[in-house]
Amino acid sequence: MTTMTDASVREFKMPDVGEGLTEAEILTWYVKPGDTVTDGQVVCEVETAKAAVELPIPYDGVVRELRFPAGTTVDVGTAIIAVDVAGGASTAAEPALAEPAVAEPAAAEAVPAEKEPKPAGSGRQPVLVGYGVATSSTKRRPRKGPEVPFQQAPAVVAVQTELNGHAPAPTAPAAGQSRPLAKPPVRKLAKDLGVDLATVIPSGPDGIITREDVHAAVTPTELPAPAPVTQAPAQVVPAAPAASYDAARETRVPVKGVRKATAAAMVGSAFTAPHVTEFVTVDVTRTLKLVEELKQDKDLQGLRVNPLLLIAKALLVAIKRHPDINASWDEANQEIVVKHYVNLGIAAATPRGLIVPNIKDAHAKTLPQLAESLGELVATAKEGRTSPAAMQGGTVTITNVGVFGVDTGTPILPPGESAILAVGSIKLQPWVHKGKVKPRQVTTLALSFDHRLVDGELGSKVLADVAAILEQPKKLITWA
Repeated sequence: MTTMTDASVREFKMPDVGEGLTEAEILTWYVKPGDTVTDGQVVCEVETAKAAVELPIPYDGVVRELRFPAGTTVDVGTAIIAVDVAGGASTAAEPALAEPAVAEPAAAEAVPAEKEPKPAGSGRQPVLVGYGVATSSTKRRPRKGPEVPFQQAPAVVAVQTELNGHAPAPTAPAAGQSRPLAKPPVRKLAKDLGVDLATVIPSGPDGIITREDVHAAVTPTELPAPAPVTQAPAQVVPAAPAASYDAARETRVPVKGVRKATAAAMVGSAFTAPHVTEFVTVDVTRTLKLVEELKQDKDLQGLRVNPLLLIAKALLVAIKRHPDINASWDEANQEIVVKHYVNLGIAAATPRGLIVPNIKDAHAKTLPQLAESLGELVATAKEGRTSPAAMQGGTVTITNVGVFGVDTGTPILPPGESAILAVGSIKLQPWVHKGKVKPRQVTTLALSFDHRLVDGELGSKVLADVAAILEQPKKLITWA
């Protein structure tokens, strides 16, 4: 059995990526016990509520133990892999290393705190790919009780606690903790309600602030004292049908990671921002002809040239003509914040769920630059390599539902954005052109916008401008 008392053993912990993320799921291990690793080598891929990212190991040595199997959701700050930096010549023969699932809790606890890989002058700390090292990245959430082996992961313990009817004792944020612990949807809720998370008493596991805690901070007198007791049976009810669950007739898919975060964000957006959607049907025959001509242009050779490129350019021109639509709502200060830059989001369906990466400063890009950025964005999303940073700070978004053969839809705004344009399928339809009915390439556009920011006149003008450009693409020159 591995005791983990060897001073040469270093533990790599799940990094703290900031933004209130408190956990990540291990998707894939790229190493196994006995493998030799080098500083900077990617050892696993994890999925947070933001994206899937790869984790590099900050040591040279031999893998002693993988603390959790793939598919496990692990709290930030929990050791996930142990490396013998002295070489571990004899560790490969130890039978316990081949079966990390039987590791005892004492194995994880036996390593003293001073063995953690964060000496003051080392200059190297484990961080997620795409993130710099923040000054608070080494501050970990205070643990309550001993480490739990992965046979009883924190998520399982939390469920068992709820089923037993014992709620965790509320605790105030630790004195040395600079940032309250809360997941992104909870932070968004607090921002929308004007609640300072630093003043909220957490009731979740390990001091995490829940949605209920935020609501309690807003209207504490309206929440009856026995509320936690009355809610407890509701957690037990869904478990009853499990015994009669027919695997041949139903499939249950856990909602976690990106899909879970997206669901929470869409609910928050739908019930926070008053949505209005307007529609217009437009003849895009000339735009399609221009796309074919641009494909032959030497300045665009090797780049992704398609109708979406010109639709994106049309929206950017419309925003330039009506800049007030490119804004956000500041609930805390009761202000409309008009953005003088456009981070253009492109909704992308991936196996892990819907994501909306955005092109930074899209308003300042030439058509070839915009084509290059679109190509990179789509390729990265399909490979599942979109970084969390690429999905932050969007201002307006395009969703192309036409690729699924759909005429159009009523899209929901990404949280914090002012407008989203849905593009329907482009197909031949009878259309009155120059006084005669002819087959023309036609599509339907739908623009949803936050009615707190955008009134009907402004929304209509933007949508009409996009339609006008797609019908007469020469306006890209006259209006740009």
